[in-house]
Amino acid sequence: MSAPAVLPLSIIARELSRLRTSNPLVHLLTNEVVQEISANVLLAAGASPAMIVAEEEASSFAAMASALLVNVGTLYPARETVMRQAVLAANAAGVPWTLDPVAAGALQYRSAFCAELLGLSPAAVRGNASEILALAGSRTSVRGVDSTAGSNDALDAARQLARDTGAIVAVTGETDYITDGEQTWATPWGHAMMTRVVGTGCALSALVAAFTAQAPKRLNAVAAACALAGICGQRAQAASKGPGSFKPAFLDALYLLTPEELLEMT
Repeated sequence: MSAPAVLPLSIIARELSRLRTSNPLVHLLTNEVVQEISANVLLAAGASPAMIVAEEEASSFAAMASALLVNVGTLYPARETVMRQAVLAANAAGVPWTLDPVAAGALQYRSAFCAELLGLSPAAVRGNASEILALAGSRTSVRGVDSTAGSNDALDAARQLARDTGAIVAVTGETDYITDGEQTWATPWGHAMMTRVVGTGCALSALVAAFTAQAPKRLNAVAAACALAGICGQRAQAASKGPGSFKPAFLDALYLLTPEELLEMT
């Protein structure tokens, strides 16, 4: 099979314009460590985040949101219950939801829950190579939440997972690959500094969820989210001195980048 084509800048520009015009309301059931950066990334990009975590409210809110993110980073029984209920409510209301399977394959409890969630029709799955390999049933090693494999190593697994679940699968790394099982886009942007700031990957999953809201073509929407984060990561690295200054520079880059600038990039 030939190498995946790089996502055209025109698609990224169109999807960014769509996001900012629609300003989707995104329900974030996410890792407790990364709530602040996830919310700020969505605000900077042009979406509206909300974090409703009470069992008494989560289902009702998931049904009225534009999109839902389920990130299992800090998983425990009460959060598991809320996530399951929110997913079922989102599905009943036709709200797309995204799974971030943090450390799937590393621990049995979260791996089993992620396997259950895969059977509940996610619109998108965003994970690193080890997580995607584990979800697809491949034996892999994981070091905490970090991948021990490259994104290229998980490309075939991502395609199979997309075919098996109907989800758009994004496997992220030095180059991100986004696939529906038949067509695959590559987004080669980004910088290693992004791995030195906690929450950039989880925030990307929030961005993926936002882009799936009312998306005409989910494959393009998810790929555009990955591309946007990578391009802004490169810009932030150029404007920063290290992790401490990278985070605000990343938010600024997300806020300042325009569709017109994207079309002028070479």
